[in-house]
Amino acid sequence: MVQIQDSMEDAKAKANPKAALDSAVKASLDKIKRKFIIMSGKGGVGKSSTSVNLALALAGKGFKVGLLDVDLHGPDIPRMLGLDGLLEINGEQQLIPKGYNQNLAAVSVASLTSGQDDAIIWRGPVKYSVIQQFLGQVAWGALDFLIIDSPPGTGDEPLTIAQTISTAEAVIVTTPQEVSLADVRKSINFCKTVKMPIFGIVENMSGMACPHCDCSIDLFGSGGGEQMADAMQVPFLGRIPFDPQMVVCGDAGVAFQEKYADSPVTAAIQAIAAQLAASLQA
Repeated sequence: MVQIQDSMEDAKAKANPKAALDSAVKASLDKIKRKFIIMSGKGGVGKSSTSVNLALALAGKGFKVGLLDVDLHGPDIPRMLGLDGLLEINGEQQLIPKGYNQNLAAVSVASLTSGQDDAIIWRGPVKYSVIQQFLGQVAWGALDFLIIDSPPGTGDEPLTIAQTISTAEAVIVTTPQEVSLADVRKSINFCKTVKMPIFGIVENMSGMACPHCDCSIDLFGSGGGEQMADAMQVPFLGRIPFDPQMVVCGDAGVAFQEKYADSPVTAAIQAIAAQLAASLQA
């Protein structure tokens, strides 16, 4: 009887693959408690490093975390986590996320291509299909958090997430200078247009401690993200200082928070992660 039922389900899936994928996406998302998309109005603000470090911080608190890289043209997550090799497939023909540790696993298009320098040349419909498959045809299992790293701007990838995950919330990353803030205002308006809740704003690269005198150097200004959040009535989650070792660790695939556990950067990331963790009780 079970074999007959399975055969009927297979026949339905072949007859209507879109409906089957939609069903698989829903089943996968139902097992995930909280979904956060990490967005930025422009490139170069540290969005991917924020995604990686928030995921690491939440995993370090004992939560089950998935990290999904939908920056399809510039996927950096595997490199920043030090993950090598291609994704494998289980017996149910689902992709198996790359495990970083027992609490954190990641999926990226970079783990589906044999060469790190291969260019991804896809248009909107293909991007939509790939992201749907990353949600519905991946063995994510039961998760407390799914952290989604998106490309800068308000294009196909964040729009697909907004249309596919009705319960997704945005964490928007900016640097303090006005050029970045102007683009972030567009991201805020994007979220309002597609009715995606904004969990809050993170001001990244907000000051740097001088290595010689410990005075704060405002490389990109300071406080702009908080002022903008207040003006646009969006929660402000905190400031993450700039630290050159963050760049070194990201390039080397080393967890900054483990190597520099007592740094101001780690303290800032942990404080923001604690706010995401508290959302489980909301």
